[in-house]
Amino acid sequence: MRKAGILNRHLAGALAELGHGDRVLVCDAGMPIPDGPRVVDLAFRAGVPAFAEVLDGLLAELVVEGATAAAEVRAANPAAAALLEGRFPDLALVPHERLKELSGGARLVVRTGEARPYANVLLRCGVFF
Repeated sequence: MRKAGILNRHLAGALAELGHGDRVLVCDAGMPIPDGPRVVDLAFRAGVPAFAEVLDGLLAELVVEGATAAAEVRAANPAAAALLEGRFPDLALVPHERLKELSGGARLVVRTGEARPYANVLLRCGVFF
């Protein structure tokens, strides 16, 4: 058994399979999940686990070279916007409908229990060297 890091075996295994350029959607409980990507559903109850907690756990494990979120997050969920802009200085913002389209190309979807709108981000994996 691991003593630190991500303990969920399904999520830890999925992360180990990611490579450079792969995309990971970290989403709230209401985001439509496209057919195709592997899904690790962490949602337990409304708000649990929180988007911020899951995102920070993933960022501790992954090399991320880019991130995309819905432009609507700024008006509808300022806390999530501040979190994303703080973690990703070069955050790309697109209309929510476009984010949903881009999510179809994700290799992995990690669904949180977040119950605030537009708490979604599409991460692009980088390399550690």
